[in-house]
Amino acid sequence: MQKLLGILFLIAGIYFLGQNIMFSTYYSPFFWRNLPAMGSVLAIMGGVVSLIFFPRQTGGFGWILLVAGIILVFLSGGVFLKPTSLWNFLVAFGAIAVGYKLLFTRTFRF
Repeated sequence: MQKLLGILFLIAGIYFLGQNIMFSTYYSPFFWRNLPAMGSVLAIMGGVVSLIFFPRQTGGFGWILLVAGIILVFLSGGVFLKPTSLWNFLVAFGAIAVGYKLLFTRTFRF
């Protein structure tokens, strides 16, 4: 029961924190200006597919693709952070921390 509650807290915290992060790409008539955005989408898709469908064969390569995709998202300038209140951030980060502690410890104590 403790692990299930931890997973629910983690998902809720990531959801509330992720509501204020926007990823966008822009259209450019020249293909080389949109290359980091296109590369980030392809790298993340390839990483997710390799981790879900081929975890034993390409598990390490899948993690490399995911990290490369996240780095390319930031390099492309396609990440926008919407303004958020300190209370929303505190609740989201607290839910992530409590969920992690519930999920990965045997006994939960503050």
